[in-house]
Amino acid sequence: MALTLTDQERTLLQNAIRSIPDYPKKGIIFKDITTLLGNGEAFGVLMGHLHRRYASYGIDYVAGIDARGFIFGAALAQMLGVGFVPIRKKGKLPFTTYNEKYALEYGTDEIEIHIDAFSAHPHAKVLLMDDLIATGGTAKAAATLINKTGAQCVEACFLMGLGFLDGMKTLGQITPVYAVIEEQ
Repeated sequence: MALTLTDQERTLLQNAIRSIPDYPKKGIIFKDITTLLGNGEAFGVLMGHLHRRYASYGIDYVAGIDARGFIFGAALAQMLGVGFVPIRKKGKLPFTTYNEKYALEYGTDEIEIHIDAFSAHPHAKVLLMDDLIATGGTAKAAATLINKTGAQCVEACFLMGLGFLDGMKTLGQITPVYAVIEEQ
């Protein structure tokens, strides 16, 4: 089974993602994954590829970043037969949490994970999932949180990586990074 996409599969995925110029502000091209989710063939190709890639990793959990990481992460966790753990924005989890701040363009934000998120598997191997990595602040905070629980973030996976920003490089200092599609 191929662990890389064929050119035809890569083109299918790229064409299934809608680009919206000047959203949420002028100069930004927003990558809208809702069109990929609505395309059964493209979503199937993506999830099949991810399943093949991670089936041999011995992962105990998939953790997804609020909110789009929940979609891909939960689906992949089910396919792998492992648990799914949400990493949420501050104030959204009902139990005791670890939290991590990260820088935004103007100010900071914070994400959280339950302190017992991986307690069923001491030293759990965790795959971190999200839809896109740009500057990497949120993903770096999420990987730090996973490691803070005593689990190990074995890789961070993204549908799309924006290689012209430093997010993948920055996150790579903490955990290996994989982007299904990279834009330079």
